[in-house]
Amino acid sequence: MVETLIDKCPRVETERLVLRKWQMSDLDGLIKLNTDPRVMEFFRKRPSAEESESALKRALQRQEEDGFCFPVVEDKQTGAFLGYCGLAIPAYGGPLPFDPCVEIGWQLIPETWGKGIAVEAANFWLGFGFETLQLNEVVAFTVVQNHKSRRVMEKLGMAYDPAEDFDFPGVPVEHPLCRHVLYRLSKKMYLECENG
Repeated sequence: MVETLIDKCPRVETERLVLRKWQMSDLDGLIKLNTDPRVMEFFRKRPSAEESESALKRALQRQEEDGFCFPVVEDKQTGAFLGYCGLAIPAYGGPLPFDPCVEIGWQLIPETWGKGIAVEAANFWLGFGFETLQLNEVVAFTVVQNHKSRRVMEKLGMAYDPAEDFDFPGVPVEHPLCRHVLYRLSKKMYLECENG
């Protein structure tokens, strides 16, 4: 992304949340998130503390390069780290069938689940993506059996076509977490929802 966009991804507040860039001080929160078996149910492995630190350093680098990278979600009242939600350019070690793309994704502590936190944060970032970054489309994807995340995608107005299900790059076909669903939201769909 263009360098000037870095300043367009500021610390912002929604009704209940602060959405902001990553800092090294987020490491403890990220480790807690990555080691929670409920959070990691649909991931093939739980990152160690060292792997979480490496992931945080990559996030810091990517937010400098791209201007955004799955930003932090913080509780507005307490300042507590709740996880992350936002936009990123996928980098998963293999091409996705729908590359190039911008993804919206989230990973939040279980205490936030069912309270609309992911939807609240994601709605802000979709607006940022379509209005500030002038994206034409945002995608989201998850394993077929992750019904909680799929419900969030549906609440965001994203469209699902079973014909676009895909096997995740580098995952053996027989692995239960190989098959993924793809949801799409075009700028036109987003604007229709906003104005409807």
